[in-house]
Amino acid sequence: MARVHIIGTGGTIASRSGQAGANGEGTGRGDGSIASDTIGDLVASSPAAAVDGALQVTTEDVMTLGSYRLGLPEILEITAAALARAAEAEVAGVIVTHGTDTLEETAFLVDLVNGTDTTVVFTGAQRAADQPDSDGPRNLRQALTVASDPGFRGMGALIAFDGRVQTARGARKAHTTASQPFDGGATVGLFRNDELDLAARPVRPRALPLPGPGFGTTRVDVITAYPGSSPDALRHAAQSGAAGAVLAGTGVGNAGPGYADAVADLVSSGIPVVLSTRVPGGPMVPIYGNGGGVDLIAAGAVSAGHLNPFQARILAAALLSENPSTTEFTTLFSELR
Repeated sequence: MARVHIIGTGGTIASRSGQAGANGEGTGRGDGSIASDTIGDLVASSPAAAVDGALQVTTEDVMTLGSYRLGLPEILEITAAALARAAEAEVAGVIVTHGTDTLEETAFLVDLVNGTDTTVVFTGAQRAADQPDSDGPRNLRQALTVASDPGFRGMGALIAFDGRVQTARGARKAHTTASQPFDGGATVGLFRNDELDLAARPVRPRALPLPGPGFGTTRVDVITAYPGSSPDALRHAAQSGAAGAVLAGTGVGNAGPGYADAVADLVSSGIPVVLSTRVPGGPMVPIYGNGGGVDLIAAGAVSAGHLNPFQARILAAALLSENPSTTEFTTLFSELR
């Protein structure tokens, strides 16, 4: 009998209105939804989550929080739990239920470190558990189908949401309320009338080791360029303790006057700068001079390639937590991005 292990972390899929959170906090200033259901509650109360009698499902709660409350220590804790279960020989697949706000960050870290053949599938909901049209049960049922399907093994970390299965790498929350909130990534599977079709297999770089506890305290700031923005924000990040910075440039990866000098200053002082783009789709491509991407790369910035600023930050923090030299950081980031 195939075994799928589900890890609960909270999020909308576990949220109800007027509840106290697992950390003892009440609703505070309003009657907003708060993550409160355990994963056992969700599975027990959702007959639609069942796949068939040949599947054994086990569960555990790592935390019960809205994902907007997560920091790097919590992301590392979730990742470590998922990786430990993925390494168990009797586990055919792992599912992580997670809030959509920061799912792309946690799922990407899992993808970076999952060197097993066991696929870790992330899912969640856009409508809370106490809503009559909650999408959580359907998404969980589809995640169970993906996690138990041998055809999806070896794919690192995936996101199963609203009938689409996509790679964690490159995914980004692109809509605040739509049933399918995620864009980007590669589509590897599609559900049609509850039947799962394999669409593609991703090409993945080698896996990183699981970062140590230092990951949780490694600060990498994201600085966004916009008309009239000041490059002093980059210098302030360095002066106030950031180990690295991600510059979310305009267009294909550009910034205004003074940014190239600020990048050069940070890099010369041993603080790496990764150049990404604030545009939701497409890669960072150095095309323009006069302060554009060509000059920023020449000043020492490392291209994020296809990684959005927030996934670039996760990779940068994972690498910087091991205290690499600037050259080592550039080489590893360019290899793993």
